[in-house]
Amino acid sequence: MNAKEFVELFYIEKNNMLKQYFSNLKDTEVGLKLDNLGLTSDQLEKMHGVINTVLTDTMYTILLGLDGEASIGNIQQKYRLYDEIGYELTNSSEIEEYAYEYFQEDN
Repeated sequence: MNAKEFVELFYIEKNNMLKQYFSNLKDTEVGLKLDNLGLTSDQLEKMHGVINTVLTDTMYTILLGLDGEASIGNIQQKYRLYDEIGYELTNSSEIEEYAYEYFQEDN
């Protein structure tokens, strides 16, 4: 795996989470909480946008934090992340580059 594939997996996961939350509101705890709010279709669409932004910001910050480009819990340092065959994913700031591409340019 390389840094681009790693970031892409986060992006796919974010989109899967959104889809799962809003496809059938009774299938997830988040969906149940949304359903209990009794939102109109328009309000639910706006809430989708809010949750999308929250997930985007969260995943983007975590990815940048792993690459040493943002803080995680008020500590900014570079972490070393390896795939299962020992390839280092965090050795070239590529995570930051791809995180921007997937999470910022997409919005």
